[in-house]
Amino acid sequence: MLERSITEEIIKAYERYLSEDEKSRATIEKYSRDVKRLRDFAAGREINKELMIAFKRYLLDCGTFKISSINSYLETVNRFLEYMGWYDARVKPYKSQQQCFQDDDRYMSRSDYQKLLKQAKQEGKRRLYIIMETIGSTGIRISELCFITVEAVRQGIARIYNKGKVRKVILTRELCRQLLLYIAENKIKSGPVFVSRNGNTLNRSNIWKEMKELAERAGVAVTKVFPHNLRKLFASCLYKEGRDIARVADILGHSRIDTTRRYIRETCEQQRNILEKLGLVETVW
Repeated sequence: MLERSITEEIIKAYERYLSEDEKSRATIEKYSRDVKRLRDFAAGREINKELMIAFKRYLLDCGTFKISSINSYLETVNRFLEYMGWYDARVKPYKSQQQCFQDDDRYMSRSDYQKLLKQAKQEGKRRLYIIMETIGSTGIRISELCFITVEAVRQGIARIYNKGKVRKVILTRELCRQLLLYIAENKIKSGPVFVSRNGNTLNRSNIWKEMKELAERAGVAVTKVFPHNLRKLFASCLYKEGRDIARVADILGHSRIDTTRRYIRETCEQQRNILEKLGLVETVW
């Protein structure tokens, strides 16, 4: 076996390390998935700087990933290389100017959100309906649904523990009213409101699948529909209320304002409309 190769045992050990470092389940799954992508690319070859440069070029040339996604892969893999002590194999991310607007085909508007809720209500999908309302009105991550407990609903405040940080999330009166009705309907006495029939945490991919199937019937582009976009919709609506990016960052639990900026970008068409209103192009010569 090569001295620098990625085995299943090494990946399992890395996952345990991340768990002990109190990383969230979603984070551990992403890190593990990205390391496995590198392992598959290496195909038994030694992990060194030359191979990493080739991996970096492959991610760009395959035409599948955006620069931001590629840099996310590289950041994750670099952390793994540091864990392994293979510091000399690390590579730099691609440099790119941050895009100042969101892609129209991935932007969920308030209208899209309302269409999803209306469709869920028509089909009697009560749990999915209230899950979308909960994420949409609080901005929590789907992995944080487990912190929406019966006790939190009765207090009107959920205490979220994620990424090594604790933050309080206010549950609006109307959301609490809706959740209390759901709790009573399902005879939930205590603990998390949203669980599977076996009492386990809901599977993220299942919720995503349900939302996409709902979108097709609601006439909403499926490219716009995934749980994290509900979090972005919340951020966008909150920012428009007071134009206070620091408040948005605090409520979302972001450590860096740059992260929050990506959540509140407008679409190309929205920015075009703003520029049109400036009236800086005179009449035709």
